[in-house]
Amino acid sequence: MKGPVRTVLAHSPELMVVRFAFRAGDQGALHSHPHVQSTYVQSGRYRFTVNGREFQVGPGDAFVIPSNAEHGCTCLEEGELIDSFTPCRDDFL
Repeated sequence: MKGPVRTVLAHSPELMVVRFAFRAGDQGALHSHPHVQSTYVQSGRYRFTVNGREFQVGPGDAFVIPSNAEHGCTCLEEGELIDSFTPCRDDFL
């Protein structure tokens, strides 16, 4: 299997929580969506790009991606991200 593995942990019309399991080298391609996204780094290291700004995050870090912001990431060390979306991402169901 190639790329991160997505698991929906919980959802309602207003909120969705999703776990993404990454291996080193996996990428989340640049994309945007109307949902506000909060990302928590459960484990691993990642390089993120949000609206052209690059930064690295590791275990315990968290940040918010605004609605319609172009974003993506590269996994530097295997791990998991916990993402919350508001409203729910129906395309993940």
